[in-house]
Amino acid sequence: MAEWIGIGKRARRCYGFDEIALVPGTQTANPNEVDAGFSLGGMKFKVPILAAAMDGVVDVKFAVEMSKLGGLAVLNLDGVQTRYDDPDEVLEKIARATPQKATELVQSIYTKPVKESLVTKRIHEIKSKKAIACVSCIPSNAWRFGAIAQDAGCDIFVVQSTVTTTRHVSKEYKALDLAKFCRAMKIPIVIGNCVTYGVTLELLATGASGLLIGIGPGAACTTRGVLGIGVPQVTATVDAASARDYHY
Repeated sequence: MAEWIGIGKRARRCYGFDEIALVPGTQTANPNEVDAGFSLGGMKFKVPILAAAMDGVVDVKFAVEMSKLGGLAVLNLDGVQTRYDDPDEVLEKIARATPQKATELVQSIYTKPVKESLVTKRIHEIKSKKAIACVSCIPSNAWRFGAIAQDAGCDIFVVQSTVTTTRHVSKEYKALDLAKFCRAMKIPIVIGNCVTYGVTLELLATGASGLLIGIGPGAACTTRGVLGIGVPQVTATVDAASARDYHY
């Protein structure tokens, strides 16, 4: 599959959504009778859509509405929802800021520390509306926020970073043992992000209930443009699915 791109280096062609189309099969079905839902940690979702854990996307109200519609929205525990008692006021300031001032404003907003009491409060607000509470944080905060979220009644916990592996290397801090964390938590754990067959296999071996596949494919994501890291989404999905099938 791979081709030489230089001395000692090979690469293979990968594909994004705009480069492929789904070929119709030999059988058709009544759309009204098709089940496009999915299961995660024993919970069934009618709509196969997961809203990203971004401050500009998911707040408590959005999470509740997504849950009622049959989908799933992930609330970011490292963002404004848990740093400010009134996150709407903060988001409005960002929306009103000029492009020249926006970056400086956002940087100052995220210097305020996360309040553990707000982690509990946001989860309670979602659960009080009889909605599924799914929250996320970066690996370095997983033990701290995971325990708080679980005690607050969280249904699904997501550990997410730009690129996640089971073999993170650091001299500055102790890396998160994902397998140990999954064993310790009593609720479903989702881990992301990854894009390759090998890493998918290793993350599945941790005992995670689900994985987030994709690095930089979103319309609002700048990872590929800024860092040049990622794999076109179709290839990433197919490779990850192959690893899943092998694992199970």
